[in-house]
Amino acid sequence: MTQLEKYLTQFLEHLEIEKNRSQKTIKNYHFYLERFFDWGKINNPEDIDLEKIRQFRLYLNRFTNKKTGGLKKNTQNYHLIAIRSFLKYLAKRDIKTLGSEKIELAKIPERMVEFLEGVDLEKILEAPLLTGEPEIIKKRDKAILELLFSTGLRVSELANLKKENVNLEKDEFTVRGKGNKPRLVFLSHQAKYCLKKYFEKRADLEPWIFLRHDRASKNPDKPLTPRSIQRIVQRYAKVAGLTKKITPHTLR
Repeated sequence: MTQLEKYLTQFLEHLEIEKNRSQKTIKNYHFYLERFFDWGKINNPEDIDLEKIRQFRLYLNRFTNKKTGGLKKNTQNYHLIAIRSFLKYLAKRDIKTLGSEKIELAKIPERMVEFLEGVDLEKILEAPLLTGEPEIIKKRDKAILELLFSTGLRVSELANLKKENVNLEKDEFTVRGKGNKPRLVFLSHQAKYCLKKYFEKRADLEPWIFLRHDRASKNPDKPLTPRSIQRIVQRYAKVAGLTKKITPHTLR
């Protein structure tokens, strides 16, 4: 038994005896932590660092299998919660490792699941391709909808995104939310694909991700406003034939 395996066993016993957790919870924590250790080839607590966590989050976000498909955001978070609990346990015993407070959970787009599912969601995501808009507008709006759907971003966060915030090689980007606090967000494969297609149509040097592209305006390369994005979502809800009231928050 390695030192890490010893700590893991002690941690699981701690959950049972001191935390009074159910056997199902303990079994899940065991599974999540072993998956992390095996994936990262982690043998010691000191091997756990922020880069390892970042790569593991990316792995979870991309994980698929034939039976269940991809992992839901809340399942991805369960892995991170188990890791944080383990790190907190180690820290209380003065064992050198990564601070648990440095691991942030993925934002879960709860309202997306609550209001738009299945066929309705598919309809609105495909709606930009059904219009007679210029190709660059179609690509832009498709990317907007995919990002709102897959990341749970606020409209203001989406409007303020700049190219420098997005790393397409690592499938991630950084946003500043409430309190100007930076948050790392991962791109889905489809959102990344749509962004790349949109960028391919761009010939400008503007720093913003989403521009107006309004030929009638004196400033066609100005960024979209939050209100503009709200109107875009409402428009495609009508194009998709959805009768329920759809807002950007519905997609989060």
